[in-house]
Amino acid sequence: MADRDPDKIKQDIDVAREQLAHTVDALAERANPARIADDVKTGVVQFAKKPAVAMTLAAFGTIFVVLTIRRITNR
Repeated sequence: MADRDPDKIKQDIDVAREQLAHTVDALAERANPARIADDVKTGVVQFAKKPAVAMTLAAFGTIFVVLTIRRITNR
């Protein structure tokens, strides 16, 4: 094994430490529960805004309201 300069070894360790710190920070940000929940919420809202999905949800909502009213009035 070749002799290495202690200052070069320290510099390499410092660079590796900085890279590791950036990686850990990025992973912590990606695993943040609040961020994950916001991403899921955004995805659901975008999905629900599609015309076909919006029409289907409106139809199911209307059927639910009609059936609930009929059930209440038939008591």
